[in-house]
Amino acid sequence: MPKITFINSDAKVNTIEVQNGLTVMEGAVQNDIQGIDADCGGGMACATCHVYVNKEWQDKLPVKEDGEEDMLDMAFEPKQNSRLSCQLVVSDELDGLVVNIPSKQG
Repeated sequence: MPKITFINSDAKVNTIEVQNGLTVMEGAVQNDIQGIDADCGGGMACATCHVYVNKEWQDKLPVKEDGEEDMLDMAFEPKQNSRLSCQLVVSDELDGLVVNIPSKQG
């Protein structure tokens, strides 16, 4: 299974295995990763699964859709590398993905 690494705002690192086909958000919730609230359950109706994707991974992810961009506008301190983890489907190509969790969710 692909491994995803989450780094929180206090620099605590959690690396988990996530089954292919799940989203990064679902993997975080199933593994009790602090800071991924996922209030809407992955319906892209909030920004509480907001993460910052490390630069070397940005080109390996699907392009942001307009709806994701709209939700990220409501996120806490969005940046160029901001993504909603509910929109990132795990596959073998994402093995080793590293994301940073903001200090709070929007």
